[in-house]
Amino acid sequence: MFQDVGTQVSSRTWWMLALRGVLAILFGLVALLAPSIALFAFITVFAVYAIIDGGVAVFVALRERGVLRRWGLILAEGILSILAGILALVYPGETAVVLLYIVAAWAIITGITEIAAAFAVRGSVAQEWSLAIAGILSVLFGIILFLRPGAGLLTILWLVGIYSIVFGVLFIIRAFQFRSRTSSPSLVA
Repeated sequence: MFQDVGTQVSSRTWWMLALRGVLAILFGLVALLAPSIALFAFITVFAVYAIIDGGVAVFVALRERGVLRRWGLILAEGILSILAGILALVYPGETAVVLLYIVAAWAIITGITEIAAAFAVRGSVAQEWSLAIAGILSVLFGIILFLRPGAGLLTILWLVGIYSIVFGVLFIIRAFQFRSRTSSPSLVA
């Protein structure tokens, strides 16, 4: 039965995972290609991304709660992501260090939930390694930001951009793995 969970979830929501990946890549490109943007613009871009990403995660968690054993982890990730985005919008005048800590905490929490999700689907979904790698990278990125808060905004923007692009690519890989499983003739029968 648990083996069918990945098939059921992937057939309905693979495109949402791809959307999360595309949003992460777009966010990363903005951070890399326009590093001189005002801090307020960066905060706004981060906030919008976190809110949309969180909304998609909440939707998937609620929609798939009947088949996912640990849907609460995805729900928690989504809610925390939305809260991080709202905090960034409500307090745009705060320093880059405050944003840095918000992004660092968000990355660590997201990473932990992605690692937990990878273990939850282990054995039922092929190549869950991409989810685990995304989680590990998120946790490491968050820890680096906590340990180096005095780094310049440009460095932070580049790190955020690279992190977001890698995270987005891993999500897109995972989405197309889900999609290819749903289009497999053996899964239709």
